[in-house]
Amino acid sequence: MTPAVFAIPGDIDLPTGGYMYDRRVLALLPQFGVAVRHLELPGSFPDPSSADLAEAERILAGVPARTALVVDGLAYGALPADLIERVRAPIIALVHHPLGLEAGLSESRAQQLLALEGAALALAKRIVVTSAATARTLRSEFGVGEGGTVVAEPGTDPAQRARGSTGPMQLLSVGSIVPRKAYDILVRALAPLKDRDWRLTIAGATDRSPQALAALRAALRETGLEDRIAVVGAVAQEGLADMYASADALLLPSLYEGYGMVLAEAMARGLPIVCTTGGAAAETAPDAAAIKVPPGDQGALTAAIRRLLDEPALRRRLADASWAAGQKLPRWEDTTRIIAGVIEELAA
Repeated sequence: MTPAVFAIPGDIDLPTGGYMYDRRVLALLPQFGVAVRHLELPGSFPDPSSADLAEAERILAGVPARTALVVDGLAYGALPADLIERVRAPIIALVHHPLGLEAGLSESRAQQLLALEGAALALAKRIVVTSAATARTLRSEFGVGEGGTVVAEPGTDPAQRARGSTGPMQLLSVGSIVPRKAYDILVRALAPLKDRDWRLTIAGATDRSPQALAALRAALRETGLEDRIAVVGAVAQEGLADMYASADALLLPSLYEGYGMVLAEAMARGLPIVCTTGGAAAETAPDAAAIKVPPGDQGALTAAIRRLLDEPALRRRLADASWAAGQKLPRWEDTTRIIAGVIEELAA
């Protein structure tokens, strides 16, 4: 077995796509000949205190020089270059999406993170990304070479085709309430469609961004849609599976996605999709399975959802294409096999 260490900031059980990715890969790596050990870094990343940076350095310094060290990008992109240079182990950076491209940052903080991540990536022995779109972003924003990244798309578990609802059209949106997810824009986009019979459920952690939660609540008040839109917080996987099964469509208004795992989850169940073209989302969902609009374009989002609600034949075509695409998605074994290969290559 090839030894490796996977360093992840904070609680690995947090209900986000990035942490789910990490959990699944950690669990499967031993099946591919990698004896992996989980290291928990301070949970304050990507905004660590000086004390947390010192603690992260202490933890990372304990990894032996000949052991591959995978570091989740939520922490890696915020590590100073001089700290990374003092780590003995060869580092594999796992980039879900660049930290400096997160929505809601001040211009100065965004530039600081972009500079930090650029310097950090230059020191990584290997870089794993979750989509081809993210690989292109690393080339254009950080000068990472053409062959400098390995794409390991998130896996998707097989699922039964969604049965849908029998009453009002059940719309579903999944993801933590953070500025990048643009839920306030989604709510305002739905306001002109009050005369249609629909309900929306937003499932995602509500404790990640007070700013985004306040914007969402303000949008609900101002549009008067509190009785049509349920904000249910983080939902366990079993409950989320039930939500997908009873939904009629998925809405993803994100400004940017490093991959868009919820799109894959929706396609695994044959849901028609309305999404933006932000980041990798434009490519994760095929054109035949989704109506796509520019990120942040509230009017275009309204028009797309109107079509979804008003055109049953279109919904059926999108659903069929979504189901077909969902059967071709990579599984978590495929994801982990790629990462195990990178670890083995570094250990050779």
